[in-house]
Amino acid sequence: MRVVVAGLGIQGKKRLAVAGADVQALVDPIQPQAQFKEIAEVPLESYDAVLVCTPDAAKMPILRYLVANSKRWLVEKPLLAACTADVMELKRCAEARSLAAYTAYNHRFEPHVESLRKVIASGRIGKIYRAKFFYGNGTARDARNSPWRDRGTGVLPDLGSHLLDMVLFLFGEVPGPCRVWRADRFENQAFDHFMFGFHGELPIDCEVSMISYRNTFRADVFGELGSAHIDCLCKWGPSTLTVRKRVFPSGRPDEEATMLVCVAPLDLPGCRTSASSTAWQQPFRDSKWSALIHGPACRTTCVQASSQCTSRVSPRCLRPIALASATPPRSNILACVP
Repeated sequence: MRVVVAGLGIQGKKRLAVAGADVQALVDPIQPQAQFKEIAEVPLESYDAVLVCTPDAAKMPILRYLVANSKRWLVEKPLLAACTADVMELKRCAEARSLAAYTAYNHRFEPHVESLRKVIASGRIGKIYRAKFFYGNGTARDARNSPWRDRGTGVLPDLGSHLLDMVLFLFGEVPGPCRVWRADRFENQAFDHFMFGFHGELPIDCEVSMISYRNTFRADVFGELGSAHIDCLCKWGPSTLTVRKRVFPSGRPDEEATMLVCVAPLDLPGCRTSASSTAWQQPFRDSKWSALIHGPACRTTCVQASSQCTSRVSPRCLRPIALASATPPRSNILACVP
């Protein structure tokens, strides 16, 4: 597919690196490497789709232009408009032309998030009582130094939009209003810390922060028969999904933990194992995901298993794992290739 990258900021450069030879043109009003300053300057016959990585205010006009000219697009989140009707009209026009049009909420494709959705839908943890999410990083100073990011509601559209999408993905439409009960400007002109949520039939609490310093994601879902928890996203490092089975009337729950470990995609084909190792790879959903499952030889605590198994796999393939506490012996370790 022939693509154009519109916007050469941080995200645009990431898209450019991935798209590689498929990129036919670069659009940016400032960056010197761009061949065009506006998307309308790019010959329509030269491309099929556009990766829209511009500041928020520029997105809707670009998307309207693309839909009017029957071009497919992927736009970076958040996609903001003056009103809901504007977005729905854009959606209607894209569907009428059978165009692929997507806002890049990539976290719903994390294997643990997909697995959590299946756990909830299966009834394994029973009726859902409540959920809470935390998403934080240390980008407050980056936002403050940006010519356009330190304005408006700040961290809410930046990180909060991911949590709103995740709530929709996991639970569907949540009844009751969404309310904000804390908004802080610790370092920035725009908000760098936000707490909000739904306090209706299904209570859901969300917190987002640019002053977390270390990339942090946590999801906790509590039900009548147990609970499910995600700690970290696999793109940052070891990510764990823990499902606990409630003990009645009380007691320490049984639990099952699955860990994800990120693998360098260019190194994956060269992964090697020693003759004594019981590690192997197998497809996971598609060619971009693979599973690295450690067998009986590593069936001790996760801390011990990590050091033993990592030493048997090329360090170019598996990033080292360091955990402060042991997890149940039967832990699947999955390797994801971004």
